[in-house]
Amino acid sequence: MIIDFIKGFTDPICPLGANFDSQVITTGRLLSIFRNKNLPVHFTTTVYDEAMISAGVFIKKVPSLKFLRQGSEWVEIDERLTPVVGEVIWQKQYASAFFGTSLSSALLAQSVDTVVIAGCTTSGCIRATAVDSCQHGFRTIVVRQCVGDRLESAHEANLFDLDAKYADVVNAEEVFKYLDSLSLDVGNC
Repeated sequence: MIIDFIKGFTDPICPLGANFDSQVITTGRLLSIFRNKNLPVHFTTTVYDEAMISAGVFIKKVPSLKFLRQGSEWVEIDERLTPVVGEVIWQKQYASAFFGTSLSSALLAQSVDTVVIAGCTTSGCIRATAVDSCQHGFRTIVVRQCVGDRLESAHEANLFDLDAKYADVVNAEEVFKYLDSLSLDVGNC
């Protein structure tokens, strides 16, 4: 799962954005391994209708969400991680990739039992997705160097809490090494 590495969050010019270059580059390495192993890849973007009705009361709490309107460049996946044919892009309106989507059913249909998470932000969408992943019965891995937040203290506090309760927070090199060791039949995840 590559959560919300969209232009609105990875381009500091956008009011919602920050510099996640290091995390995006490391996620690119992770994505390459997943593709080479023919493992399922899912992306998310946060998208709202023009009138912002789909933002509900969330827009009152975070008015800058107005930049994430359908058709805006800000909702596009960062070009350094461009999805390829067969990779799903889930459109969501709230923090968790599972909330209001059929993600869980799709993962089960692909025989997925473990969800590996990259993206932003650790204190928001990463946390919500990791908690829901656990609650849906998936073993959940958050790749430390593939996630980021606008505030380092929030990032570290949430990684600590996620690791204590809902997920395994694992260093990227350890994940790469494990994935490289897998011998998979083509098309069998």
